[in-house]
Amino acid sequence: MRLGIIADTHAGTVVDIPLSVRKALSHVDLIIHAGDFTRKEVLDGLKAIGQVKAVYGNMDSVELKAVLPEREEFEINGRKIGLIHGWGSPQGIAERVKNEFSGVDIVIFGHSHQPCNQYIQGVLLFNPGEARNTFGLLTIGDQIKAHILKS
Repeated sequence: MRLGIIADTHAGTVVDIPLSVRKALSHVDLIIHAGDFTRKEVLDGLKAIGQVKAVYGNMDSVELKAVLPEREEFEINGRKIGLIHGWGSPQGIAERVKNEFSGVDIVIFGHSHQPCNQYIQGVLLFNPGEARNTFGLLTIGDQIKAHILKS
């Protein structure tokens, strides 16, 4: 299964997300947004592109916080995934978000605007960075393939 991963769009509408990102998202099985849409119109625009799984971030509107969870756990092809926005300083954020979940294979997060694609104690910590600059693609099959791409 191919996943398109974005975070920190900080946009008014989906059109504010770079065209290259929107095109890439139109070719995945699931779009995952790790928070800080800013406005619900961005979520609605992504849903017009494809299926979306998302959490809210610290910069999101009250309207988004009413319809999205703060954190989520789900499974794809037998891999357990934790999804959270994150908080605090970029320093040590990967370790902090990892500690929010138990027994997961992957933790997807945002907040720092800094891409992260690393394993810590056997868990893939994946932050696609700020959507205006970078986004991520994850392929989950027999193996997990994770890539961060320029927008």
